[in-house]
Amino acid sequence: MTTTAQPALFQSGTEELISGSEAIAIACALADVDVITAYPIRPYDTVMQYVAKLKADGAFDCDFIVAESEHSQFEIVKHASAVGARTFCGSSGVGWFYAFEAITVTAGLRMPVVAMVGNRALDDPGAFGVEHNDAMAVRDLGWMLYWVATAQEALDAALLAYRVAEDPSVFLPMALSCDGSFLTHSQAIVNVPAAQQVQQYLPPYDRGRLQLHPDNPITVAPQVNEDWLMEIRRQADEAMRRSVGVIKEAYAELNEVFPSSSFQDQPSPFIEEYETEDADIVIVGMGTLALPVRVAIRRLREQGRKIGFLRVKFFRPFATEEIREALSRCKAVCVVDRDYSFGSPSYGGVLFNDLRSALYPLESRPHILNFIAGLGGREVHVNDVNEMVDITQKAVDTGKIDQETTWIGVRE
Repeated sequence: MTTTAQPALFQSGTEELISGSEAIAIACALADVDVITAYPIRPYDTVMQYVAKLKADGAFDCDFIVAESEHSQFEIVKHASAVGARTFCGSSGVGWFYAFEAITVTAGLRMPVVAMVGNRALDDPGAFGVEHNDAMAVRDLGWMLYWVATAQEALDAALLAYRVAEDPSVFLPMALSCDGSFLTHSQAIVNVPAAQQVQQYLPPYDRGRLQLHPDNPITVAPQVNEDWLMEIRRQADEAMRRSVGVIKEAYAELNEVFPSSSFQDQPSPFIEEYETEDADIVIVGMGTLALPVRVAIRRLREQGRKIGFLRVKFFRPFATEEIREALSRCKAVCVVDRDYSFGSPSYGGVLFNDLRSALYPLESRPHILNFIAGLGGREVHVNDVNEMVDITQKAVDTGKIDQETTWIGVRE
């Protein structure tokens, strides 16, 4: 879909005081998304509210469909993507799970839907605050997963998502994970690029011979049984592998086109490093955890302690080689999970187990400790970070890990 005239808001670059959710809504307008579906659930619903405002103000021309459930909204964008429409939708917590059948099929059918997950605790009991288990539920299904740290990054990552997902060599959906409340509702100054810049960066969505159309009668969602299922799964695996190169190329070009991108000082699209070069202990985490951790690290550095931080941006595809390179220099790794994986090895979190698996082939591995923190939107304070570092330092000093997984800030 091509609009006849760009609204004044997007004629030139501007600075806007907006939340992470509003930044993604603006990115949808800049990307000229054709079909957006919505069903309200906090904290994701702020996206659909701002999309509705942009549409009502005449700043965004799209088919905006309020569905009767999360399942329906994901079904709608899946089918719209099949016929060549650029799409967006999202959800949070159990809403994301209610749509799970459609979400699973979206990846299986290689539909490049871009979605936002406003990370929140799963019910019951529930909370509106951040946990990462909702988005992580699709980590093995073919969805690319990106964890956002700031409102500026929310906008930039959304544009990157369309460029990567819609690449014909990929054609996989991507979910942008945004920590509930901390990112979805908190406002910050965001540099909004001009629509012309986005058009330069983002080509039209073209499914080619895979587009469902009366003039191109093809089969979508066949039942193949044992005859072809493994081959189809292998094709999806190859697409995820190819996405790594596509991400690198799209990321580099984004930084060329958008000088105000949040990625300008981050060489890698997959990870962000902070004070890791000489660090004895590296803290690893995702999302808005970056803010309190950086504050704690600056204070620890003032005390002469060599602590660094590695933020995982893309959880899928997982940057195994880059993470190995970054963490092979340190003595110990402190993995902070805003999630849980009950009954998993060491009763650890999801990120911890993936990261430990990635580091296993190293001949000389650092100590790896896991900390479950900040569930349900609970704040992770500087003192919590200090406690995690002290526990990890003990493992460095003694050469022994007393307890692999520790829950931080939990009342006895």
